[in-house]
Amino acid sequence: MQAKNITQAGLHDLDAARWAAVAARDARHDGDFYYCVETTGVYCRPSCPSRPAKRSNVRFCATAAEAEAQGFRPCRRCRPNAPPRQEQDAERIARACRMIETADVPPTLAQLARAAGLSRYHFHRLFARIAGVTPKAYAQAYRRARLRDELTSSRTTTEAIHGSGYNSAARFYATAKETLGMAPSAFRAGGARETIRFAIGQSSLGAVLVAATAKGVCAISLGDDAEELLRDLQDRFPRATLIGGDETFKRYVAAAVGMVERPQAQFDLPLDMRGTAFQQRVWAALREIPAGETANYAEIARRIGAPKATRAVARACAANPVSLAVPCHRVVRSDGGLSGYYWGVARKRELLDREREP
Repeated sequence: MQAKNITQAGLHDLDAARWAAVAARDARHDGDFYYCVETTGVYCRPSCPSRPAKRSNVRFCATAAEAEAQGFRPCRRCRPNAPPRQEQDAERIARACRMIETADVPPTLAQLARAAGLSRYHFHRLFARIAGVTPKAYAQAYRRARLRDELTSSRTTTEAIHGSGYNSAARFYATAKETLGMAPSAFRAGGARETIRFAIGQSSLGAVLVAATAKGVCAISLGDDAEELLRDLQDRFPRATLIGGDETFKRYVAAAVGMVERPQAQFDLPLDMRGTAFQQRVWAALREIPAGETANYAEIARRIGAPKATRAVARACAANPVSLAVPCHRVVRSDGGLSGYYWGVARKRELLDREREP
């Protein structure tokens, strides 16, 4: 009898929370449940803009199929049997990303907006919110990724330039340093002749290695063994020249150690993060997660307009070269569990605990 009362109390609390979401028209709960109005015979999303029903006339269902099995029909205003608005928007942006990636010449904002069925202003704002970057920045990042691949596989730099979508070699060379972080010839040689400064500091969570090119910080690593961190850096840049940082480099290490001790702090030093267009989108989304909060891999996938790319998001998190500055420790499993942190789950837990401290 006592177990039955506990179960009923739990259901009452759940229904109360659901009704609060309906009263607030909270779109964050769209897809989590549906409410059915007995007097009208329709079922709706929590965010439905229709006039609110009386609580006494409302029941809740976990799925649209369950609501329809009980004889309710979908509301014509909120269309609860269609994909949630967030998923529709994410799919629009995913199609725009594919359009950018498959075009020989980057499409204009007007062309992208027209294909999405939106105004240029609305499309630009939606793309930036979901992808974390503007359409132009996404196209540039994708072209940079193509260029890196082409420089690795093409016989000549000229072939790589045209193969990656640049119509003019002069236009490419004007931005080569910004695009690659080094000269094209050095990139083709696997980073040869590039100089990377580094230094290793100590924190309450172990050794902290910071490395930087002339463009910005390219690596932040955590670990128990400083020598192992250095070997990892050498493996990442096998042909670069590694030199110890000078006095001015101390501020880079101090900033990284400060992020360990106070993870709520902002990392305001320049970054040189090299990755694919997809990885750049994921890393940009990670930097939008506020300190003290978490998101799961599926949520990040939806935010960047790739709702089915949960595993790819996890791989991008694992490939993050600058821990702390790009807070991949704030990404958790769908059940809230901690896993998948390159520098150890114990460090991940401690960083999150420190962020949540008042």
